[in-house]
Amino acid sequence: MLPFYGDADHFRLAVQSVLAQTDGHFRLVCVDDAFPSDDPRRWLESLKDPRLVYVRNDENLGVARNFAHCLDLVEAPWFVMMGGDDIMHPTYIETVRSLARDSACAVIQPGVVVIDADGHPVLPLADRLKALIRPRSRDEVGELRGEALARSLARGDWAYFPSLLWRTDAVRPHGFDQRYEIALDLALLFDLALDDQAMLISDATCFSYRRHSSSASSITAVDGLRFAQERELLEGYAERFARKGWRRAERAARLRLLPRLNAGSVAAGLALRGLFSDAWRVLRFCIR
Repeated sequence: MLPFYGDADHFRLAVQSVLAQTDGHFRLVCVDDAFPSDDPRRWLESLKDPRLVYVRNDENLGVARNFAHCLDLVEAPWFVMMGGDDIMHPTYIETVRSLARDSACAVIQPGVVVIDADGHPVLPLADRLKALIRPRSRDEVGELRGEALARSLARGDWAYFPSLLWRTDAVRPHGFDQRYEIALDLALLFDLALDDQAMLISDATCFSYRRHSSSASSITAVDGLRFAQERELLEGYAERFARKGWRRAERAARLRLLPRLNAGSVAAGLALRGLFSDAWRVLRFCIR
């Protein structure tokens, strides 16, 4: 599934990366969220690839509602909710299909490279922190489930949503919580953990996640919406973890370690640019 509304060049690169897979057994559904231009549809149709499906929404649904719509359109037992500006390496489907074949997990996180707007590898502070707290395994593949998965993600969301492979029958009973437009993937991962589902984590790098200043996560970090949603989400799930007796996961959710560190980093950057009122608005999520 490829929901999109944004940079047409990045969108084309994303589609081309899927079409270049070494494992060609897939269906790519591009869901146009009422983008003003008709160019994406015309370009997709010019490719004349039967594996491509184009769907256009009658109105702009926004990120959360469009993701929910995409989930309704899933027909396969496994799916990816890819970003319109991300890149699959040629071995992505081959890699995750092999991992899924040998596992009963509900979601798979392969290895990811972070790139900038021009496609160059980068490692901003947020991604360095993700790399530090990402679970490690003695083998190339590890597995977390239940409270261990919830606690690990509550310390900091180290997953890269657009790169995740999801098992449809595990996801459908929960769906995407549309209250959390920016953190709806984390909410779904917590729901799966509460269901005692497992997440498989692989070191096999086969996906490039694009981080740039015009992305939704970057924009909402500056205005504070991202941190507000993360705080609301984590406080809500801390209560659910407590009711389940998951004290370690509850403490991690209430601490909000990585969101606080990210808020502090964003606030410092805003202050250095002289945007002191914006810096204080974001800093509040670091200290409250």
